[in-house]
Amino acid sequence: MTGLRYVYAVCRPFGTPLQAQLAGVAGDPPRLLHHHGLVAVVSHVPERDFAEEPLRKHLEDLDWLTTTVRAHQSVIDALTVVTTPLPLRLGTVFRDDSGVRVMLEEREDGFLRTLDRLKDRVEWGVKVYAETAATAPAEPEETPAKPVSGRDYLRRRRSQVRSHEDLWQQAEAFATGLHQTLSAYSEDARLHAPQNPTLSGASGRNVLNAAYLVPRGDSEEFVEMVDRTKDEVPGMRVELTGPWAAYSFAGEETGEEQA
Repeated sequence: MTGLRYVYAVCRPFGTPLQAQLAGVAGDPPRLLHHHGLVAVVSHVPERDFAEEPLRKHLEDLDWLTTTVRAHQSVIDALTVVTTPLPLRLGTVFRDDSGVRVMLEEREDGFLRTLDRLKDRVEWGVKVYAETAATAPAEPEETPAKPVSGRDYLRRRRSQVRSHEDLWQQAEAFATGLHQTLSAYSEDARLHAPQNPTLSGASGRNVLNAAYLVPRGDSEEFVEMVDRTKDEVPGMRVELTGPWAAYSFAGEETGEEQA
């Protein structure tokens, strides 16, 4: 099959086959391209969609992008089950197998170091949302017997502001404490920017958005640790996602290469 080479990840050779009927980007099943002690996981993709200019336009098409992201992630998820993959960025494309091999040759030392560091480790994501202030009912409006003075109005407003500030401080203290606990248990941690609720669609204010690098064998205990915190503070919602390939800890070795 002709076409460009789409690269999902780099890993060490592994013997367990990928799941049957796994479709990759553009519907082409992934295959393994061996080079020295590394394996690039690749698919064939059509040049009409993945050459530099059409790819740039496609990345602005939300429907196309969503479909491509899902296909890309399905391959990474399948790899994570059987080995430790080093994911490359979405849209990493080369002209042919030779181009992929050149990339592996040039980055071999860095890839091997990163794969050694991430071996048998997975990434868990933890988000904390403060729902209390966002969902707390507003104080009922009382119908005063006489007009409220400006002084009384300002006093009520100051009280409401102090109440909200206390709630946010409680939320931030909870998130900080949880992050410290999980960081102490995990091998590494990354703090990401809070999610924009308009884009994520999640309710509440995102006060923690973090990733944790955990040995695969310790994952069950890590999950139980997160579960124990979920009801500690009313109004706090804790979300756990994973296990993922270690995207947040892959370092600069995952830079994009374009055909």
